[in-house]
Amino acid sequence: MAEFETVRRPGVGAGVRTTTYDEGLRAHMSKVYGTMSVGMIITALAAWAVAGLSVSGVPTEYMIGEGKYLTSFGVAIYASPLKWLVMFAPLLFVFGLSAGISRMSAGAAQIAFYAFAAVMGVSISSIFLVFTGMSIVQVFLVTAIAFAALSLWGYTTRKDISGWGTFLFMGLIGVVVASIVNIFLGSPALMFAVSAIGVLVFAGLTAFDTQRLKNEYLQLAGTQGEAYLGHAAILGALSLYLNFINMFMMLLSLFGNRQ
Repeated sequence: MAEFETVRRPGVGAGVRTTTYDEGLRAHMSKVYGTMSVGMIITALAAWAVAGLSVSGVPTEYMIGEGKYLTSFGVAIYASPLKWLVMFAPLLFVFGLSAGISRMSAGAAQIAFYAFAAVMGVSISSIFLVFTGMSIVQVFLVTAIAFAALSLWGYTTRKDISGWGTFLFMGLIGVVVASIVNIFLGSPALMFAVSAIGVLVFAGLTAFDTQRLKNEYLQLAGTQGEAYLGHAAILGALSLYLNFINMFMMLLSLFGNRQ
């Protein structure tokens, strides 16, 4: 936050510097949110398309509801060993993207992010088989409103919330570990606890990451080139995208109406 205040400190040329930084910051954050939004659209379309290919009214041995049966494609990704690859592919993908993005061009990094968004859509496509379409839409809208409010607060607040980082990271690790453990335990109580804590963790991360992205730009815009800022925008979009997706999934687990 010190750099932010320095930019706005009156002096010779302060008005010019403020205008330059404000315009650059707006452009940078617009790219972050724009990239994230395109990723969300890709995820939604991929999830909907895969769910549509997975279910039909033609009877098979895999009945998932009245008049609903898994197709051979649905059996492959939901009821065969391939389901583990589908489940953990986004986690492996995001680690690879985070580690390798510095060696990519900005354009390649953006394409990789969109590919990750498609993989995430395949991974979460089962929500269309488990929850009603109306509850999915309702929870998505609630998540979007909450995300916008939290991100706006993180962007505009003068309070330094960088100290939240360690606490939120520890909470994130706990949520991830408990979620993986519960895949094998199948405990409804643990699932409820993970979802409730997860909502709080990803809500906090939304505000924290928004302020972090803003401050990083103000600190580095004058010393780093366009290539670095392009990569930073992709990584920023990835951070906020993951916060949104995870908050949505946690809220859906808590409040979604199951079919």
